[in-house]
Amino acid sequence: MVRGGGNRPLIIDIHGHYTTAPAAHQSYRDAQLARLEDPSLPAPAPAAISDDAIRESVEHNQLKVLRERGGDFMLFSPKASGMEHHVADPAIARDWARACNDLVARVVSLFPERFAAVCQLPQTPGGGVGDAVAELRRCVTGAGFVGCNLNPDPSGGHWTSPPLTDPSWYPLYEALCELDVPAMIHVSSSCNPATHTLGAHYLNADTSVFMQLMRGDLFTRFPGLRFVIPHGGGAVPYHWGRYRGLAMRMGLPDPAEALLGNVWFDTCVYHQDGIDLLTRVVPVANLLFASEMLGAVRGADPATGVAWDDTKQYVCAAGLAADDLRQVLEGNARRVYPRLDALLTAQGR
Repeated sequence: MVRGGGNRPLIIDIHGHYTTAPAAHQSYRDAQLARLEDPSLPAPAPAAISDDAIRESVEHNQLKVLRERGGDFMLFSPKASGMEHHVADPAIARDWARACNDLVARVVSLFPERFAAVCQLPQTPGGGVGDAVAELRRCVTGAGFVGCNLNPDPSGGHWTSPPLTDPSWYPLYEALCELDVPAMIHVSSSCNPATHTLGAHYLNADTSVFMQLMRGDLFTRFPGLRFVIPHGGGAVPYHWGRYRGLAMRMGLPDPAEALLGNVWFDTCVYHQDGIDLLTRVVPVANLLFASEMLGAVRGADPATGVAWDDTKQYVCAAGLAADDLRQVLEGNARRVYPRLDALLTAQGR
């Protein structure tokens, strides 16, 4: 599908997940975990899934909804809550990430004009980043992936890892800069019963990472490093004055000056008032269109009849000037994800 005529932007959703993978894929995961409990069980192999099963899983779900809502293209990654980085076995983490990423790559190979791939990293609580760097390189250089999801809390809601400004993360940042790909900050399942995965843990992580970045000098050391904070940035846009005030109180640079050259926010905010605030507080150049479809919130708002995650309707109704709207829907994604831009350009778009 090529770009529409006239001034119509290519509508790029930078946040989609393979939440509808065939059941056999989850069966492989279940077998992995069963063997972790009982090492006498045979080592499982990734499920043999046909192209037809993959097509059916996507055509009736993400692709169907993308078409219905007038979207053109989506960055597609494994199911976020299914990454399950809290499972502490490094070999299982490597095998599971590879299987998830290979499945996403097959989706892209079947629908190359609709999807580009973003990879899961094999992370574990207290583990190093060596395996994550290796999988990132495999996916980007070997399979054409355009980005990755980075979990700042592999423990699953207990926050046992050092902040993202800690030097232990630096080898991963060096690889991200070398490969010229951004990382979306995205936690996985919460293991803490006090912290709901979708309603608390995800948003807590978005907010916590922004504060971590404020307190470090990471982007002085890695000026080419790019992070995307999803879900509208958690609490950050709503409390922008708090973060600016804290920065002044702590003798830190204004976050608008120190961070916004390296940090972007997506539009996974599921009501009009929230999108309106986001587009007023965060500069247009730092907003990326996204829906997280099919993800955390499904169904429609009974007050409006609009699907909660039909964020295109909210963004288009936010009163942005035409050029600003084009930036949010297309231009910023191509700038933040240069490998995506190259892929689309090669397709004549």
